[in-house]
Amino acid sequence: MSLAAILIWYVGIGVLAATGTVTITRAWFSPRIEHRFFALLLIPIAAMYLVFVAYFGDGSTPRPEAYAVAVFVVLGLLGLRFPALLVLGYALHGGWDLAHEIRVHLGAGAGGARPFTDIPLAYGAFCAAYDWWVAGYLLTRRAAWRR
Repeated sequence: MSLAAILIWYVGIGVLAATGTVTITRAWFSPRIEHRFFALLLIPIAAMYLVFVAYFGDGSTPRPEAYAVAVFVVLGLLGLRFPALLVLGYALHGGWDLAHEIRVHLGAGAGGARPFTDIPLAYGAFCAAYDWWVAGYLLTRRAAWRR
């Protein structure tokens, strides 16, 4: 019961954080700069998993995490030119976050395999909510970015 409350709380915080980011970027930036901001923001968001690898000292997961970060970096950079890939990048990153969160609560895979690094409690729920909220917003802004 308390885990559910924590997860709900962090999903709410993720939505509020995304709403704040969207509100501020829309008010402060032109559509062109806003597009660049969100494209480049995907890179450090994805790189946080490498920070968790280092922090938790999990030597079995750096390679898969590095490959995933590379994919999100490519999607972020290609998203500078192709907004649909930016939407895809945030949507996929939300799924990546959720997969980490599920792995944390369900335990290791078959044979004790650990396909993902450890993350702080509810970080995956927070980040998935943030990423999916931003992806939805980016879908609405693609027309403004084409001008």
